[in-house]
Amino acid sequence: MPLAAPILQELGQLLGPDQVLTAKEDLIPYSFDGTAALREMPGCIAFPTTTEQVVQVLQLANRQQIPVVTRGSGTGLSGGSLPSPDSIVLCLVHLNRILELDQANLTLLAEAGATTQAISDASTAAGLFYPPDPGSMKISTIGGNVAENSGGLRGLKYGVTRNYVMGLEVVLPQGELLWTGNKCVKDVAGYSLKDLFVGSEGTLGVITKVLLRLIPRPAAKQTMVATFAQMDQAADAVSAIIAAPIIPCTLEFLDRTTIGCVEDYARIGLPLDCEALLLMETDGHPAVVADEAAQMERICRAKGAKEVRVARDEAEATRLASARRTAFSALARVAPTTILEDATVPRSELAKMIRFIQEIARKYNLRIGTFGHMGDGNLHPTCLTDERNQEEMHRVELAFKEIFAEAVRLGGTITGEHGIGVAKKSFLPEFAGDAQMRVLRELRRTLDPKQILNPGKLFDPS
Repeated sequence: MPLAAPILQELGQLLGPDQVLTAKEDLIPYSFDGTAALREMPGCIAFPTTTEQVVQVLQLANRQQIPVVTRGSGTGLSGGSLPSPDSIVLCLVHLNRILELDQANLTLLAEAGATTQAISDASTAAGLFYPPDPGSMKISTIGGNVAENSGGLRGLKYGVTRNYVMGLEVVLPQGELLWTGNKCVKDVAGYSLKDLFVGSEGTLGVITKVLLRLIPRPAAKQTMVATFAQMDQAADAVSAIIAAPIIPCTLEFLDRTTIGCVEDYARIGLPLDCEALLLMETDGHPAVVADEAAQMERICRAKGAKEVRVARDEAEATRLASARRTAFSALARVAPTTILEDATVPRSELAKMIRFIQEIARKYNLRIGTFGHMGDGNLHPTCLTDERNQEEMHRVELAFKEIFAEAVRLGGTITGEHGIGVAKKSFLPEFAGDAQMRVLRELRRTLDPKQILNPGKLFDPS
């Protein structure tokens, strides 16, 4: 429901009347994010265009104790930007400028609403490289990437968003402006506060600017796809590649269900009679790339690959890579509701975990396709269902509860890159333990004593 008229009037004075949405039809697109089956109507949507306006909105919200939910493009997959009832949704998409690209220090400064793709393109234009590449990078914002500590296909070799954050401008819940970090490669003065906000899911402060580390662009790249009759063979190939030792920039996999959906969608020419597909990319110096590509091909063949296709040129490399990058879109065409989940296990447990997911799908009579980052053990079991079928959704809930429990039992985690949000907060206490939950709660209470920022995410208020 809309907020009280005096609050809306003050917001309009702070931001301008055109920058505050209150009509029901305008609120509906902001009542959900990329997470299936979760919806909640906000009180209003506010579009600040400067950091100063963010400060003013938070001062108002803190004074009136109004919940504030920060939002970028709404691509999150754990309900992290799902509105709270009667909340102000603080949408930062208009803070989208790239403010500086410093080639001498290999840094880029951007506002939180700049898209990951825009940052990647600006880096490329300067002959540099920003490696994190979440699947939604064309529309996801860098502020959201930082708040969720997003990963991507290149995470095995290059790491995740946290590894590239050098500094942050953050507005604290009371409206106080904080800058943490700088362009220095080495800085150990005090606590690493920037790392506190990376992955905080909008619960500790509102990120308004991000200072990112860039690296030199690799001179060459080689892409290949290998198919296997058994998932264990693909997992063995991955282990052998890492032990070689080779760290590819991309080492992804699709299972049989996902391969079929991708081929039906994209017509890449993938074989449908295999149990697993590996997408492999190596990059770096041309001589190293050629040597690593040849080694990976030999390893895959030695581990029983049915076929290894090596891209002849950039066009074919893009086409082969699309087998993985279109996986979610391909699966989403099959059923009215697509629930893309996220669990991580040690690489040595990958084949076991994938078999467990297949068993769970049979146990609960569900269609689950699994793909993900085999190089770092991050799996995306994706359930094709219909949220209108309450009985089936109950089976989906039971299935994922068992999947997360098994991931933890195998030494893994309940999320590798999607975050906790609303969708997984019930699993966090058992995974984290009493001491860690106490510290998390105390940190949140210290920075946000009135608990106005993204309430109900990560864990319920104490």
